Amino acid sequence: MLISPPVTEEFARFAQTIRQRLHSSAYQLCRDWHLAQDLTQATLTKLYLSWDRALDTENLPAYAQKVLFRTYVDYRRRRSSTESTTGELREAEYSMDLDLRITMMGALRRLPDRDRAIVVLRYFADHSVEQVAAELDVPITVVKSQTRRSLIKLKHMLLRDRSLLLAA
Repeated sequence: MLISPPVTEEFARFAQTIRQRLHSSAYQLCRDWHLAQDLTQATLTKLYLSWDRALDTENLPAYAQKVLFRTYVDYRRRRSSTESTTGELREAEYSMDLDLRITMMGALRRLPDRDRAIVVLRYFADHSVEQVAAELDVPITVVKSQTRRSLIKLKHMLLRDRSLLLAA
């Protein structure tokens, strides 16, 4: 269990005097008032949790600015800070040539039953290796090795049928 240090009046006074300055600096870094509020709050939280160490510094406001800057850098490094939504999700449009589909299904039919099941579950049903292993009641290593071997077999079968595909 994490035990937080007691709130000191000294920290409360410091936080009250530095809060606006930190918020202004945070805004200058990120150009977003709401994010600046979050960064300011995170900075004050970090200062509170390490208040004894912060008191040992010669220039407490400069130390607070340094903590703010590092908090901002940490935020920017997180992948979520660079992600944005487009508003609508568009699925990739693709069309499959009927001859290609028939050839692929024929190649899959030529695989042994377990190999075919592994390939279909992994790549058509989008199951993880662990899910396929559990569903087929085989070790994970078997799923991995059979997947690799089956894909090689499919590649060779499809290369043989390539002339048929290109002729169509």
